[in-house]
Amino acid sequence: TATTQASATVSVTVPIAVTHVDGRALSFGTITVGTGGKVKVNAAGVATFGGDVGEVTGSSTSADAFTVEGDPNRRFDIVTTDGRIRNGVDSMKFKTEASADRGTLSSLGTASFTVGGVLTVRGTESEGDYTGRYDARVTYD
Repeated sequence: TATTQASATVSVTVPIAVTHVDGRALSFGTITVGTGGKVKVNAAGVATFGGDVGEVTGSSTSADAFTVEGDPNRRFDIVTTDGRIRNGVDSMKFKTEASADRGTLSSLGTASFTVGGVLTVRGTESEGDYTGRYDARVTYD
């Protein structure tokens, strides 16, 4: 019989965290639905309107914003989910598009990203204010 010693190791790092920037939201603006179409808000907050969906003059659109904190110089992945906005009677689906699929934390352990999206309008939605939610998740690469 023979016995020997082996070793075990672990490296503990700072947990990664994502925070929603206060006052920011993915906003598709104020629209007229017509016979339906799409509203696309890019990661910079600029919108394009397709189909029979119109933008109301004076309306504004915006991309959402998040900050990330964690282990300095470490790469991370960004995943956002699709969602649905509702006004109590009707709903509309939207897909989200983060400004990047991946990022790298700075030497201070910080980074940021924005989220735009595409709203699908059927053309049968009633007038009113619609709200909804989606998730943003970051994980170390």
